[in-house]
Amino acid sequence: MSLNRTAKGIVLVPSLLLGGAFLAAAAWSDGPTATNRTLALALGGALMAAGLLAQLLPEPEPEPEHNRPDPAPRS
Repeated sequence: MSLNRTAKGIVLVPSLLLGGAFLAAAAWSDGPTATNRTLALALGGALMAAGLLAQLLPEPEPEPEHNRPDPAPRS
């Protein structure tokens, strides 16, 4: 399966949003919820790293014109 810019954006946006939400939850947790701070930091960091890492994956080279299949003949 080939990668493209749209797929990278689809991975990046939710990963950054969810990662930011977990990091914010870790920053503003207090009371009994503070025991989950480490988990929230780990999940937030992992999600943000995965989204940013997806942007670093190389895109495949475009196929040369002579190797592309001919479109279906029109009637």
